[in-house]
Amino acid sequence: MNGLVSIIIPTYDRPKLLAGTLDSVMAQQYTNFEIIVVDDGSPNDVTKELCASYSKVRYHRIENSGGPSKPRNEGIRLAKGEYLAFLDDDDLWEQDKLTKQLSILQSQHETDLVHNCCRLISEEGFQLDKIIGRPGDPKEKTGKVYLRMIGNWTLMTSSVLIRRSLVEKVGYFNEEMPAAGEDLEYWARCSFRGDFYYLDEPLVRYRQHAGTGVKNIKKYIEVPGYLMKVVKEARDEEIIDASEYTRLKQQLMRMQIKKFHLGWLNSLGKLFRINPFWFLNFDNIKLLAVVMFKRS
Repeated sequence: MNGLVSIIIPTYDRPKLLAGTLDSVMAQQYTNFEIIVVDDGSPNDVTKELCASYSKVRYHRIENSGGPSKPRNEGIRLAKGEYLAFLDDDDLWEQDKLTKQLSILQSQHETDLVHNCCRLISEEGFQLDKIIGRPGDPKEKTGKVYLRMIGNWTLMTSSVLIRRSLVEKVGYFNEEMPAAGEDLEYWARCSFRGDFYYLDEPLVRYRQHAGTGVKNIKKYIEVPGYLMKVVKEARDEEIIDASEYTRLKQQLMRMQIKKFHLGWLNSLGKLFRINPFWFLNFDNIKLLAVVMFKRS
């Protein structure tokens, strides 16, 4: 097994968590990798000094952007590997993560991206009795997944190993999006242009802490609209046909309705932008009634 893996880690001023993340990468059974830490403008040099103590880390500092998209894109530009992996600075990898994923990519040439479920850990790093991202049927997340995926689920970013060739087709993370849901939009674009493989093992420990998903949660109300743009582009490029477009639009309408708890008036306006006639679908009305009842 060979092939350089570029591991891209965006970070901002939390060196203690980053140290644990880097240790989990350095403990990998597969060792042909480079680590690219992109510092999103930390206010001191502690992160830089930490990275200097790891032989495989390339440290790159940018002006603060306020989100992970620009640091990830800088990492993509700097990456030299045949394969790319994205790892958040508070998550941890199991020792065999790269070995198992690379085995799939190198034996199944039609596969462009491998991902897996994650085991939750507490803020202090203790293992919790919960696995996230695991489907009822593993086949749901393997192959051409866009019809099953968009509007329903996404990939756990720290679990992904992707061929550079797919990244070159898809491009960069969307820096115009709010710092929430930018990963959903990126993996949606990947789903139209590549084949996925879901590995049903929790090879990532995903840290649950006070800062996870709280600061920008209301910005998730914007995500269905951005995904709708991705779907329209796929239709315009004739990647999907008219019936698939209709199905995906319906899934995104349902996704938007489920965001009503984040602000019903704002979400209602965005729903009309996805489809001005959304209310003519009885299933949409039923779902809205359920969502509003739970909200009251």
